[in-house]
Amino acid sequence: MNQSWFDTFSRFLVPIAGKLNNNRYLKVLRDAFMLAFPLTIFGSIAVVLANLPFLDKAMSEGALNTFRSALSVAPQATMGIMSVFVVFGIGYYLSKSYDVEAVFGGAIALVSFLILTPFVLQTEGKEVVQNVIPLDRLGAKGMFLGMIVAFVSGEIYRWVVQKDITIKMPAGVPPAVSRSFSALIPALITLSVFLVINIIVTQGFKTNMHDVIYNAIQAPLVGLGSGIVPTLIAIFVTQILWFFGLHGQIIINSVMDPIWNTLSLENLNSYMETGKVPHIISKQFMEIYTVGMGGTGMTLAVVIAMLFFMKSKQLKQVGKLAIGPGIFNVNEPVIFGLPIVMNPLILFPWFIAPMVVTFVTYLAMSIGLVPPPTGVAVPWTVPIFINGIMATNSLAGGLLQLVNFAIVLIIWFPFLKFIDRMNLQKEQDEGSGESTRNVS
Repeated sequence: MNQSWFDTFSRFLVPIAGKLNNNRYLKVLRDAFMLAFPLTIFGSIAVVLANLPFLDKAMSEGALNTFRSALSVAPQATMGIMSVFVVFGIGYYLSKSYDVEAVFGGAIALVSFLILTPFVLQTEGKEVVQNVIPLDRLGAKGMFLGMIVAFVSGEIYRWVVQKDITIKMPAGVPPAVSRSFSALIPALITLSVFLVINIIVTQGFKTNMHDVIYNAIQAPLVGLGSGIVPTLIAIFVTQILWFFGLHGQIIINSVMDPIWNTLSLENLNSYMETGKVPHIISKQFMEIYTVGMGGTGMTLAVVIAMLFFMKSKQLKQVGKLAIGPGIFNVNEPVIFGLPIVMNPLILFPWFIAPMVVTFVTYLAMSIGLVPPPTGVAVPWTVPIFINGIMATNSLAGGLLQLVNFAIVLIIWFPFLKFIDRMNLQKEQDEGSGESTRNVS
């Protein structure tokens, strides 16, 4: 690689990536989704238990329906209303980043979102049911509106607080009471803004903000994000960032998670209702078939190759150190130990292997050879093969990972062998030099 080009590209990319990584709104968004993570894992466990492949043989049809009905409340109360957690989380963490009372920021964001949510359900028979909230408004369909509202309400709330437009209570008043009165005027102003917006949209335009945002923003973005080309671009940029020592996963996921999580929720809802999965690309697709194979860059195959097929002491030592963490998809030891960061010798396999594997995975799922992930959240530390089965509820999902593992190994092997020979030569030269010094 031309060093001048390398340095120029590095000087251009690193500042941009640093700004993205430290962007207030992207950090808040990332933290908000992580707030919902343990809750979605609980719901996912219930979905997995309810859809174990042998249950129809172990239980009668009536018992199976009763069992699934008993568990169905868990995903509905967690993944089914994920927008609620994300909205509260954005309001909370955004307020916290401005050093204003965070819990009120979260509560005000949630109420602002509910003000714009229609409390009406229209059934297939065109019957209108009042004073209920359709579950999809609190789940995938309301995700983008929820994020927009949470950020806007958080900014209004903190602006009013920072302008000191609050009620001051005497020193002897209990802190909890004082904080409540301090949040009163900011809450009234913020919620009034969204109430006016809702009146204008519902009374003036005879619609609601959920449908406006869904049709104008969410549906097009989700449609774009579900394609293979944007997915390959996201993976390519992730690999570039990691190559320069930046945490590509955090940076790219901060931007793409709203789309991928929405696709996952739509998959899960469809899977629970019909048993079918509408989207191939989703959050689970990205985690299980990229990160879930040894970490970013699918490096478990690289670690195995170093440990069992290379001869140099350096690569074998890195393999020994990296194998334990790599099984659980932690690959910093190989990224910084091989090293992968700033190493032009591995530039080609580092970029190409994940993109080839992602394309092969997408192709296998698109032709029906392997079922797509169902939307069930699987912890990213679950080892390869097991996580593939859990994500797709199919043995084929795990077998596909083994095929992908072989592809990564084949692409990387000649480059690792070249590095191994260089290291062997260096070790032999150093050993010869040491022998000569001992004789003299």
